[in-house]
Amino acid sequence: MRRQRGFTLVEIVVAFVLLSLVLATSYQLFSTGMARAVDLDDYSRALEIAQTQIAQASIGDQFEAGETSGESEDQRFRWVMTIGRGDDSPDPSQRVYSSFSPIRIGVRVAWKSGAGVDKQLELATLVVGTM
Repeated sequence: MRRQRGFTLVEIVVAFVLLSLVLATSYQLFSTGMARAVDLDDYSRALEIAQTQIAQASIGDQFEAGETSGESEDQRFRWVMTIGRGDDSPDPSQRVYSSFSPIRIGVRVAWKSGAGVDKQLELATLVVGTM
């Protein structure tokens, strides 16, 4: 008796199962990578907003203590900037008294991720000036 060449039904079913597992895994990796890329893009944008606010606030050597806030043009990112003394030590003997003193500029940027999770980034620096 002559044997026919080709694949059996069992071999074809096994091949389709393996192919579906590979495709499902590839899809999961791709979608996770895309979601991570969006999160990193949001984080980069928040960092840019915080750095811009700090750069604008640190121009000059005269600062006014207080808090200001705003939001990005697309209203996705909200920021709060706080300016205060950088030498607020609980021990008065540790404070520096001179015409110029350290000024702390802090910015907190908050936004919602694509998945609806609240995210935030805080950035702060010290500059020398007067208040």
